[in-house]
Amino acid sequence: MKAEIIAIGSELLTPFRQDTNSLYLSDHLERLGIRVIRKTIVGDDKDDLKAAFAEALARAELVIGIGGLGPTEDDRTRDAVAELLKRKLVRHDEVVKMMEERFRARGKKMPEVNLRQALVPEGADWLPNANGTAPGLWLATPEGKIVLLLPGPPPELKPMFEEYALARLRAHAPKHVFATKVLKVTGLAESEVEQRIAPIYRPYTNPETTLLASPGQIEIHLRGTGGDTGDALRRVEELAAKIEDALGDAVFSRGLETLEQVVGLYLMMRGATLAVAESCTGGLLGERLTSVPGSSKYFLGGVVCYSDRLKQKMLGVPETVLKRKGAVSAETVEALAKNIRRRTGAVLGVSITGIAGPEGGTPDKPVGTVYVALADAHRVKTEKHRFLGDRERIRWQATQAALDLVRRKLMK
Repeated sequence: MKAEIIAIGSELLTPFRQDTNSLYLSDHLERLGIRVIRKTIVGDDKDDLKAAFAEALARAELVIGIGGLGPTEDDRTRDAVAELLKRKLVRHDEVVKMMEERFRARGKKMPEVNLRQALVPEGADWLPNANGTAPGLWLATPEGKIVLLLPGPPPELKPMFEEYALARLRAHAPKHVFATKVLKVTGLAESEVEQRIAPIYRPYTNPETTLLASPGQIEIHLRGTGGDTGDALRRVEELAAKIEDALGDAVFSRGLETLEQVVGLYLMMRGATLAVAESCTGGLLGERLTSVPGSSKYFLGGVVCYSDRLKQKMLGVPETVLKRKGAVSAETVEALAKNIRRRTGAVLGVSITGIAGPEGGTPDKPVGTVYVALADAHRVKTEKHRFLGDRERIRWQATQAALDLVRRKLMK
């Protein structure tokens, strides 16, 4: 069963308002086994609305409209759908009574303009609104398709959908279910991930595979269907296992966990502690680590040593190293990692130094050059990276590389 969602309102076409209702509805529809194939935002023009609903009904069995059910002249959803389906609008006294009682409870008289909200297309069922005056509408077409119209404010839409629409949709939904899995990968470029796993997933039409790239991370989304939950899960797990074999330890999560959560779990499992020394990331690594509840069990703290003077005074980087090799060098990042570990008493010390830009790069050390290091009681491991992007993207990728260095160490 295919569904389309149409978010209605000229304000949603401006930079100041965002449609979040469709995310909520997509989540519930997917759980029912109803596939959302398109989302559309349409302004308040009636002709545009009619065209949007007509196109959606040509593609999908379920069309959900969000918004445009208010009492004012620019609320044209019910009028557009009624005209499209050639249904007369009929005033329902029950809706009028419901609205009057709502105003009366607030000590006010209902304005005449609200009577527009009591107009219901012939043959439609209206859905009560416990938190507003706009009723929802459920219409069935002669071809057996469904149009569901819901109010725009989330405090009205969500209770109405869950109480009055969800059960009805479940009865119409297909008898198969969806199962999903997300594999998170770091340390590999999107092209490299695709090259490794494309021969594995391409023969499969069920599950479907989608790759999503973000700085320092690739997400592989698997979405399978089956006659029951066990069947759908089996299909997804079978493909996931093959993909994991191809990517090895580049896969850091098999769910929704972030890299900092995974690192925290490993630290607790090993009974290890961690301290950090950061230069170009300015505390971002420490912020990510402490965003995880319970991180005080393994994270001792850190130093943001931005200037060369602070690198010397607080973390003992030799002046000769800074003069000969520079602050952005393997020698400096190694000294930072060793000394933050030694001075805090942590089991592990991790450090970052680099050039986040947009200025400060040289031919030998261009913007995006980053060194990360990890020290334990016996040795220091250092990596050099060249990240692309703006300042924030480079800083994020630097913390991602540092966290992954810790993860791989603790996996052994």
